[in-house]
Amino acid sequence: MIWNELADEKTVEKVAQSLKKNGFEALVVDDGSAALAKLAELIPKGSEVLTVSSTTLDQIGATKELNETGKYNSIKKRFADIQDEKERLKARKLSTITQYAVGSVHAITEDGVLVVASASGSQLAPYAYTSDHLILVASTQKIVKDIDSALKRIKEYTVPLEQERMMKSYGMGTSLNKILLYSKERPGRVTVILVKEKLGF
Repeated sequence: MIWNELADEKTVEKVAQSLKKNGFEALVVDDGSAALAKLAELIPKGSEVLTVSSTTLDQIGATKELNETGKYNSIKKRFADIQDEKERLKARKLSTITQYAVGSVHAITEDGVLVVASASGSQLAPYAYTSDHLILVASTQKIVKDIDSALKRIKEYTVPLEQERMMKSYGMGTSLNKILLYSKERPGRVTVILVKEKLGF
């Protein structure tokens, strides 16, 4: 199975409709630049924002835009500036409660289920509950048939690439410890931006 092929237009439209039926707002854009522009539309300047670690966000420039430009109240920048390790850990735990959380997912099924894999689980609380608004940016290469295919994609494709990235960046690997299957939400809380460009993994 090839896990990095972009979904065709018909499938993207099907997934967008499925997401909407499940209570998620679904927006389709052509590329990363359009996704970044959409984030600027969705997040008011000065808002409290938590960016979840994401290759996709890094690639489109969202991590830098949201954390380093001063346009937003960046939670990551706030706790990165704390010198004391214990106080930094405490701040990170409190940071899961925020106005906006921005991240990505590792797979999206055709019937509109979002699948997120994690080693630590640090992003799962703001995804599932503690952020007032959640915006997820995902390439249409992450669209799969069903949950079984999603789990297979994560194990065969996502985890090995994340392992490689972690070893290069931090000298340590990763592991597949926790998985969130996000199938429904109250309307108005979660927006999924589907990008017709290969981004992330």
